[in-house]
Amino acid sequence: MKFIKTIKLKPLIISLLTPLVLGGAVGIFLSVSGKISMYDQLFKPPLSPPSWVFPVVWSVLYLLMGLSSYIVMTSDVSRGRREDALWQYIIQLGVNLIWPVLFFYFELSLGAFIWIIVLVAAVFKMIVDFGRISRLAAILQIPYLLWLLFAVYLNGAVFLLNG
Repeated sequence: MKFIKTIKLKPLIISLLTPLVLGGAVGIFLSVSGKISMYDQLFKPPLSPPSWVFPVVWSVLYLLMGLSSYIVMTSDVSRGRREDALWQYIIQLGVNLIWPVLFFYFELSLGAFIWIIVLVAAVFKMIVDFGRISRLAAILQIPYLLWLLFAVYLNGAVFLLNG
């Protein structure tokens, strides 16, 4: 398996920090607004993890996203293919950052459920696009897709139990 020959430190750091900082900013906004604590008051389905698990998992997933984007950004494929894949990455990241605002801030569990289905589709497309450039970049996104499928279950169940 071919891996990156030379690590470009500045692009790597920017790639890793971008999703982490953006996701962290949304988390801080929701914490400061007091809205994130509403999750503890909800009826939750079986298999619901404790609240502390979410920032840990999301931090890991954001780092994996950043690493995958770096691999794609520094790949040897044509500029057009890289740009197409990176635009899909940006789109899914934007969709990702809106979901917690819908779910926690606006308390729209049904709207958030519909939105997370859109996110799953966007991430699936990103994985396909990344896979056309780097198998490793695509594989690194499988935990993200699996976590989102679990989040679909949690979001849908929260809607049904608290609707």
